[in-house]
Amino acid sequence: MVLCLAVLLMAGARTGLALDPDSILVVANRKAGRSIGLAEYYMNKRDIPEDNLLQVGITDSEKCSRQEYEKQLLKPVRRELKNRQDIRCLVLMYGLPLKVAPLSKREKRRMRELKDEQERVKNKIENSGDNATAVLKKELQQLEKTIQKERNRRNRSSSVDSELALVQAEDYSLSLWQPNPYFVGFRDKELSLAKEDVLLVARLDGPDSDTVKRIIRDSLRAEQDGLTGRACFDARWPEPEEAKKSGYEFYDWSIHKAAERVAKSGKLGVKVNATQKLFQPGDCPKAALYCGWYKLAHYVDAFQWQPGAIGYHIASAECATLKGDSQVWCKRMLEEGVAATIGPVSEPFVQAFPVPEVFFRVLLDGRYTLGEAYLLANPFWSWKMVLVGDPLYKPFGE
Repeated sequence: MVLCLAVLLMAGARTGLALDPDSILVVANRKAGRSIGLAEYYMNKRDIPEDNLLQVGITDSEKCSRQEYEKQLLKPVRRELKNRQDIRCLVLMYGLPLKVAPLSKREKRRMRELKDEQERVKNKIENSGDNATAVLKKELQQLEKTIQKERNRRNRSSSVDSELALVQAEDYSLSLWQPNPYFVGFRDKELSLAKEDVLLVARLDGPDSDTVKRIIRDSLRAEQDGLTGRACFDARWPEPEEAKKSGYEFYDWSIHKAAERVAKSGKLGVKVNATQKLFQPGDCPKAALYCGWYKLAHYVDAFQWQPGAIGYHIASAECATLKGDSQVWCKRMLEEGVAATIGPVSEPFVQAFPVPEVFFRVLLDGRYTLGEAYLLANPFWSWKMVLVGDPLYKPFGE
């Protein structure tokens, strides 16, 4: 994986999305207060064309049903994209749902009814023998297709963002994740998805509308003045002598490698904690970048965030909500001042997190935006992850 990334960057290859203001479709919820106003504010600041705003009508709750998602969000976005070959990225605004719920009882009942009907038609055909009509056989074929489609809809819930990334894909199974064809770890592997099936999805969201405006302002400020300060990496174990292949050890190793990349770049000071104990209050002044783990749903206020700071915490469900009194890391980091963060809406399994060494190395390169760094580092779509931040943000731009 590391070799693939090195070749990619040395060759100056682009991700294929070529993100710029014209390639962004901003999606706002007309049923949510401040959603459209914030969308217009962002578009004005980034010079995104007025025609690149899509207004949808969906619940402003953080969770929507699969039916609501498909009818009130997926369908209008897909319709808008039919004649918009220039769109490469969707930005979901404050007020749009965060999670797609698992199948409802009604949807499960629909599957049982289909199977009962399938058995009924099969019995008719068997009892008819050679006299079975073409109509009955066609009916059975259609039922089998419908049942297969319903099977593909079964899932354990996902983030709206990760699901919507595949708005241009054909039918695919929702029973687990779908490998990301842009992820550098999957280069040269045969995957079910092609790059043209994928759109980048990010969101400008947070505990309140003021936080969203602050994210936009801080990103622009850091681009203009340069992101300065310190990169803080919170591993759990000392760096191993050999690269690790998978699981928790791999991600811990990758945190160490990310720290090394930042140190070699000379762009920021670096602080590494390689003990079981997390960074504690006062440990990370002027924090510009952060990656660490593992304190589940309990933010530790160890950081003084710089304007434009980017960071994420590797733990389950740290983006389960961005509202209320929750102590999940994404929500609390946004409240305390980061401009961008990443997290899952529920249990993702560790291998579904963006790989730290990939994410931070791409970000440091200078030619890539925040969105592109996420695109290359994120292993899966139709799953749990959410990128909160301006996908056009380039903190170390050339």
